[in-house]
Amino acid sequence: MHIGAGRAERRESQDMQLFPRSLNKLPLLAAVGSVGALVTVVGAFWYYASPSNLQVGYEPTQPVPYSHRLHAGQMGMDCRYCHAQIERAAHAQIPPTETCMGCHSLVKTDSARLAPIRASWESGEPVEWVKVHKLPEHAYFNHSAHLAVGVGCVTCHGRIDQMDTVRLDKPIAMQWCLECHRNPTPNLRPKDQITNMTWKPEDSPNFDPTTVKVNPPQHCSGCHR
Repeated sequence: MHIGAGRAERRESQDMQLFPRSLNKLPLLAAVGSVGALVTVVGAFWYYASPSNLQVGYEPTQPVPYSHRLHAGQMGMDCRYCHAQIERAAHAQIPPTETCMGCHSLVKTDSARLAPIRASWESGEPVEWVKVHKLPEHAYFNHSAHLAVGVGCVTCHGRIDQMDTVRLDKPIAMQWCLECHRNPTPNLRPKDQITNMTWKPEDSPNFDPTTVKVNPPQHCSGCHR
């Protein structure tokens, strides 16, 4: 009688169980999933905050040793000759091989350093330039919007005209951007001087940056869309 009653109680208990026993592992799986998600977020942040993307001094080796010191500095070439459409496009264009060959089909035509350029010209395959200023994909940045109000190239890129190899000169991070958005006036200049690396406020005594109508966003949706 006692054994039969015990079996009956177990059967009744099983009949009353609404969910399978396998769901007992659900809290453990949720905990493991949470840890995995945390590791992914930390890993993504670590990657985008690494020297190869945001840290001052990042200076990758390019497939062609192009010297900005020579071209933009000594020769005085304007940024817009190679980086066309920067005043109208959201992103600064990496110069195509055709731009390079516009000069080098006549100048230093046998230079060993320019062999990748000539190979690209003949094959039609682009040169694999390494991007230096790489913002995270979740950050929106419009290049033309900044130049349109008079933010000079040197403000974000530093003295490119003194660099043999382009490096990251400014900490392209949210706090650094917000400092300018909160007080943009010191970084404004006449629009015809945006590519002038040596411009100083005293060079344009009639220019008053406080009269420039600019209202850069400081809310999240301004850059995270």
